[in-house]
Amino acid sequence: MAPPPRDRAFDNTLRMLADPYRFVSTLSAQLGSDVIETRILFRKAVCAVGDEAARVFYHPDRFTRRGAIPLTALLLLQDRGSAATLDAEAHRHRKRMLMSLMTPHRVQSLSDGVAESWRQELSRWEHGQPVRIADDVPRILCRAVCWWAGVPLEEAEVEQRTRELVAMYEGAGAVGPRNWRGQLLRARTERWARRLVTRIRTGDLVVPRDTALHIIASHRDLDGKPLPATHAAVELINLLRPTVAVERFVTFAALALHEHPESRARLLGGDEPEYLDWFVQEVRRFYPFFALVAGRARMAFEWRGHRFGKGTWMLLDLYGTDHDPRSWERPDAFWPERFRNRDVSAFSPIPQGGGDPYVNHRCAGEWITIEIMKRAVRLLTAEMRYEVPAQDLTIDMSRLPAVPRSRFVISNVKRVRTRQAAQPAQRSGVGAT
Repeated sequence: MAPPPRDRAFDNTLRMLADPYRFVSTLSAQLGSDVIETRILFRKAVCAVGDEAARVFYHPDRFTRRGAIPLTALLLLQDRGSAATLDAEAHRHRKRMLMSLMTPHRVQSLSDGVAESWRQELSRWEHGQPVRIADDVPRILCRAVCWWAGVPLEEAEVEQRTRELVAMYEGAGAVGPRNWRGQLLRARTERWARRLVTRIRTGDLVVPRDTALHIIASHRDLDGKPLPATHAAVELINLLRPTVAVERFVTFAALALHEHPESRARLLGGDEPEYLDWFVQEVRRFYPFFALVAGRARMAFEWRGHRFGKGTWMLLDLYGTDHDPRSWERPDAFWPERFRNRDVSAFSPIPQGGGDPYVNHRCAGEWITIEIMKRAVRLLTAEMRYEVPAQDLTIDMSRLPAVPRSRFVISNVKRVRTRQAAQPAQRSGVGAT
């Protein structure tokens, strides 16, 4: 069997860092293949793009995340002892625990908490300075997800915990000071999370049994033993941090509403209730979030006439797959209507990875992401009015994760009184202990 087409560069690390979202698709186009071989970090890497590549990558138990992600990113994202570092039945057992938190009722409860936290923040926005969405929404999400998870959080602590969680996802794709800052703040967050787990186990802290904090602290792995407190703390953080990171999708949704006023009009018109779903999916497909996902082959396999040995390091291009012209008509156009007659599947689109979240290493919180985005879009369109002053809305594609350079500023924020906004959330006390 012939190997995949190979790029002759000695090492492509700097090229990938300069354009992480388009690196694989650009190189694949140059070599005329959607599976190619190159060198990254002085290691041989197989890079792949496209729906078929996603199906190959997410074949159950084919790849492990262990040894596939640079340590500087692993420690800020999944970290040691998390579900993402497990394989086979151990991974599925842990994942079932995490997915038990993603029932429609629980996801709706978190969405309600986000709305209440947003309205709490909106009262400040009405009387304050211009607002940077990418800087202010994390505070909203941190307050809401801690309340939802049963994590005690005084309002005075919200700023600190938000800063720590944001530093993790802001620093994971960086090299240098931004990453080092994330590592430093993550260590502080882990100490806090371990104390919460220990207090639950000793009975010093009592929270409802159906909350994420209690479920994670009480979970037993396949061997029947409770998770080490360090691992339970990691799983708790891996619920809080990604929820706060939904900020980036909310920021891009706000940008899309500004750049595509026809979408705002259709959302406000309410004539097509399904348009909100199309809009949210198109924001997830179109804008840059994760660039790549990496794995190491746990066993040899064959694909496209190529043999990949055990230990092969593969990088799947998520952004390129979601912009692949073979799968998407007008891939570089923002066009929510594309989802009118197109089902969302396990492999298309894949902004947060692909496959079955119960079986594969797919993001457990994807349903949370979608519901928070839908709620945020409703708040941005139906419950507030604002102006978008002149600013640099260019998206820096060399930055991981990407964000508009201005972080999307709005000003002269005014609340729109609606009957829905006047109703209290199902549970009150977001941000209180």
